Amino acid sequence: MNIIELIRQPWPWYVAGPLIGLTVPTLLLLGNKSFGVSSSLRHICAACMPANISFFNYNWKKEGWNLMFVLGILVGGFLATQFMANPNEIVIAQDTQNDLAALGITNFAGLMPVELFSVENIFSMKGLIFLVFGGFLVGFGTRYAGGCTSGHAIMGLSNLQIPSLIATICFMIGGFAGTHLLLPWLMSFV
Repeated sequence: MNIIELIRQPWPWYVAGPLIGLTVPTLLLLGNKSFGVSSSLRHICAACMPANISFFNYNWKKEGWNLMFVLGILVGGFLATQFMANPNEIVIAQDTQNDLAALGITNFAGLMPVELFSVENIFSMKGLIFLVFGGFLVGFGTRYAGGCTSGHAIMGLSNLQIPSLIATICFMIGGFAGTHLLLPWLMSFV
């Protein structure tokens, strides 16, 4: 197997996990104590909309590496979907499929359920709730929590920050509550 074939295959957890874990000591050695994707939106706004708003009035160029990180995510995602093979189709556990079918979600062909996340749903009540209101809550939550899951769970926990531990616990509780309480309730209305 040559290097191109090796790169094109999905990497096992015991390779990908340590590579993600090495991000933290690398950033610490470079003098960065923050990591996350949500903070990049602030940097982009500060760069593109120079206004006299105190929240955007800082040296965003110092965090330019973070913008390159986000650009790398976008480019990597594009390259992966266009040029890399995934020999395994997406497999969803049968119990999960049964639970989702009870809620009216039956199409498991892609990464996201078509019944919730399709172009046709954008201007419906379902789209308003799941896409617009849900997107607002994600943005509000990351700002209110002082960062996103990647920032708190990867960088914050490795720095032994108590606020990151609390935020990560709350992310998990919110995910469980959203899946088992909120989603069934919302699906009964839309």
